[in-house]
Amino acid sequence: MTQRLFSYGTLRQANVQVVLFGREVVTVADTLPGYRIDWLTITDPDVIATSGSDRHPILRAGTATDVVGGAYLELSDAELARADEYEVDDYERRSVTLGSGVRAWVYLAGAE
Repeated sequence: MTQRLFSYGTLRQANVQVVLFGREVVTVADTLPGYRIDWLTITDPDVIATSGSDRHPILRAGTATDVVGGAYLELSDAELARADEYEVDDYERRSVTLGSGVRAWVYLAGAE
């Protein structure tokens, strides 16, 4: 089954996709209304090595006028599981409706 995963950060990077999925993934530009980007300092050395940075974006609930730009990736169930393993515990995967009306998974800030 094909899974859609909205990315606004490192999962759009070709080098990260090749490490995680063994291929570059086609991305489709889209938006996520009602959220804003914040920043998170990553301490997991494997994630830092894969992404090349210890500073990653993270989504937090915003106002009705906030919109985050990004793209969704079409992944297999196994690739989605690899994305779950890559994301640190600060992120929580949830189902959302994108600006286009497409349903997709996204990694948001977990319970605070």
